[in-house]
Amino acid sequence: MTIRSLPLQSLRAFEAAARTGSFRAAATALGLTPSAVSHAVRGLEKLIGASLFARVGRRVELTPAGETLIGYVERGFDELRMGLEGIAARGTDMPVLRLHCAPSFATQWLVPRLTQLLAQREGLEVRIAAGTDYSRFITNEFDADILYGRPQADFYGTPGHEGVDLMPLCEERITPLCTPQMATSIATPSDLLAHRLIDSENKKVRWRDWFEVNGLAAPLPRGSRFDRSFIAISAAADGLGIALESTLLAERELRLGRLVCPLKGQWQDITYVGHFLAFPRSQLRQRAFRLFHGWLRQELQLVP
Repeated sequence: MTIRSLPLQSLRAFEAAARTGSFRAAATALGLTPSAVSHAVRGLEKLIGASLFARVGRRVELTPAGETLIGYVERGFDELRMGLEGIAARGTDMPVLRLHCAPSFATQWLVPRLTQLLAQREGLEVRIAAGTDYSRFITNEFDADILYGRPQADFYGTPGHEGVDLMPLCEERITPLCTPQMATSIATPSDLLAHRLIDSENKKVRWRDWFEVNGLAAPLPRGSRFDRSFIAISAAADGLGIALESTLLAERELRLGRLVCPLKGQWQDITYVGHFLAFPRSQLRQRAFRLFHGWLRQELQLVP
C-alpha cells in the first residue's frame, strides 16, 4: 500500500466508530450517514483482509485486529494534528517551544519563572508537559526535555539518536528543610530523630545518604513518604515534618520564609547535578529553542 492509496476517509470512519462504539454515533460526529460509515469500514476491512468490528446489539466492538489497528491510527492522527498545530503556530511567526519537564522542576522552578521568561524573550510561547519518562524525540512531540537524573549511557545512543545532546544543569545542594518553628528545636543531626523525616522515594539522594555523609547511622524509615519532591517540599512547608530536598527546588519556600535550613553551615550537605537538558542537536537552528536555551543558561548562571 502506498501513501497515494491510503484510505484516509475510511480510517477516519474506523477511528470514529471505535471511539464511539457505534456507526450511527460515528456518522453524527463526522457529518455522514450511518450507511456511509458502514461502507467506509467495510472497504477498509476488504483492503486489509481482516474484520475490524463485531456487532453486539446496537453497538460495535473492536476485534483483536481492530484493537491492534486503532493504536496505530490514533497515534497517526495525533502526529498529524501536532504537526498541523506546530506549522500553524510557526505560521504566525511566533516561536513555540514544546518542552517536556521533570514534574518537580516544572512546578518548583520553571513555572514560577514563566512570567519572567516570556517578558525577557518577547514573543516566545512555551508549552510544557510534565512527566517522569524521558523523551526520546522519536515522534517529534517535544523540542527539549529537562530530565531528573542522567539517563543511562546508551539511552540516546540507539540508532536515530546520535544527534541528541545532554547538558548538565547547575549543581544542587541537598539539605534538611523544615518550618522556622520546627527549626528552633534542631541544633544537631541527632535532633532530627525527634521529628518526622519526610522521604522522597524517587530522589537520587535519600536520608540514609545524608546521615552516612555526616558519620551517623540512618534511622529506620518512618514518617511520610512521597514520590515527588514538590509534594515533599509542600508537606514540609505545612509542618508535616522535615524534608531532605534540593535548595534549588525549594528556593521559593526558602525565600518566603516558609522553610529554613536548620543545620546550615554546621554539617555536611550533599551536592550533585540532579537535572539535565536533553535536546536534538537540530534544535540549535530553531529560534524558540535558542531563546529558551540562552535564558536557561543565564538564569542558572551556567558557563557558556
